[in-house]
Amino acid sequence: MKKLLSTLMVLTVVLASSFTNKSTQVHEVEADIVDLAVQTEFLSTLVAAVKAGDLVDVLKGDGPFTVFAPTNDAFAKLPAGTVENLLKPENKAQLVAVLTYHVVPGKVMSSTLKDGMKAKTVQGQEVTISLKDGKAMVNNATVTAADIEASNGVVHVIDTVILPSM
Repeated sequence: MKKLLSTLMVLTVVLASSFTNKSTQVHEVEADIVDLAVQTEFLSTLVAAVKAGDLVDVLKGDGPFTVFAPTNDAFAKLPAGTVENLLKPENKAQLVAVLTYHVVPGKVMSSTLKDGMKAKTVQGQEVTISLKDGKAMVNNATVTAADIEASNGVVHVIDTVILPSM
């Protein structure tokens, strides 16, 4: 039991420190959206997908961007083989469509969200924001961590990969 509590405490500290708002840290190095994701273990699948889609330079650009970042667990919810299939070079266009569906131009903070709000993604289609029971949702994904500021925008971590109409 002590070991479990110790592990949970360490996990809590790691997660909390991964997403501490930059205004509360005195010596934080400004990280862009890509660098922030690279430093966050539970976003490693997203990082691999961004690299495979050749979107690193875009997401390191000036922005600002709002990124709905699916966790590794979100990618794991997809049908078996989906991620591996999307990462194949011959499926790059489909991968880019999925990834850019998670990006909205501009910096959209959670305080500006309204229930039923629509936002046009970089991919071209819209996502719908819902606010229910104190939770924000993007399509069918729940926002699990909001307003993680980066030097070129903001990241909202989500628990499900959102998919555009193909």
